[in-house]
Amino acid sequence: MNAVITAGGRVGGSFEERIGVSVKALAPFADSTLLSRTIDAVAQLGIERVAVVGGEEVRAAVASRVRVIPEAATGAENLQSALHAWNDSEALLYLTSDMPFIDAAALEWFVGASPPGAIALPLTEWAAFEARFPGAPPFGITLAGEKVVNGGAFLLPAGASRAVESFAMRFFDARKSPLRMAALTGIPLLVQFLLRRLSIEGLEAHAQRLIGIPAKAVRNAPAELAYDADTLEEYLYAVDRA
Repeated sequence: MNAVITAGGRVGGSFEERIGVSVKALAPFADSTLLSRTIDAVAQLGIERVAVVGGEEVRAAVASRVRVIPEAATGAENLQSALHAWNDSEALLYLTSDMPFIDAAALEWFVGASPPGAIALPLTEWAAFEARFPGAPPFGITLAGEKVVNGGAFLLPAGASRAVESFAMRFFDARKSPLRMAALTGIPLLVQFLLRRLSIEGLEAHAQRLIGIPAKAVRNAPAELAYDADTLEEYLYAVDRA
């Protein structure tokens, strides 16, 4: 198994002032950085081939530890670079770099619980997330009456990167536009969501139809994989709990 971490996200304003750097992955956290904690967790899992997609600041910070792939002009292109960071003949563990509480135990659980041959995503039940992070900023989504929080990790089986690439890039480009998301997922799925009838199982089946590979939400995942510091509020909460 190989691993890749995306670390190109930028912040500005009060977030940048607070962390002292514009690259979110390099935000300080618990005597380390968000990115270094992610690299540590992967290394402790025993994965030797690890790549990071990032800019010059990232290269200066971690090039002595991992292979750094130069970031591109757009997030979609960075996603493409990440998917093809390694030979597609092995499974790929794809991680974001903004999970403050990530550790090897959580990753080991996710990898071990992921079904063979499927694209897997960790899913944490709301009760478990709330117990681990009481009073946290708003997280989660409610599907068919069930509130869950998805994690910032994906496990792709060998040979899946090519199949995922086209859909993943279109999804990334459309993520901030409800109309484009509706066009991408299809009107029936959007209607189900608006009527609160869209289930996790329904999303899994739809993803498999689109990609041609089984897609599974790995339930009861450790909450450490579900907390990401996307905003300054979320980062400050994590710092307080470190």
